[in-house]
Amino acid sequence: MNQKNLKEYWRRNLKLLLVLLVVWFIVSYGCGILFADTLNTIKIGGFPLGFWFAQQGAIYVFVILIFIYVYMMNKLDREFGVEEK
Repeated sequence: MNQKNLKEYWRRNLKLLLVLLVVWFIVSYGCGILFADTLNTIKIGGFPLGFWFAQQGAIYVFVILIFIYVYMMNKLDREFGVEEK
């Protein structure tokens, strides 16, 4: 891989990481703490939604983000010809 492609590969990799981390931050900190009072007006299984996000929702979102990252990185690796064989 030449230097130009290498820089583009890492730029896109870091952009993907930043987007996923921002989503995780918004879900874990925002929904679990900042917006908890507003979300608590909605109930899931008898529990307030803000409480659910603080206790379980952020973990579920984190696991989903891991799968999204793997999928997107495999796609990026194929695009740049550095996929594992």
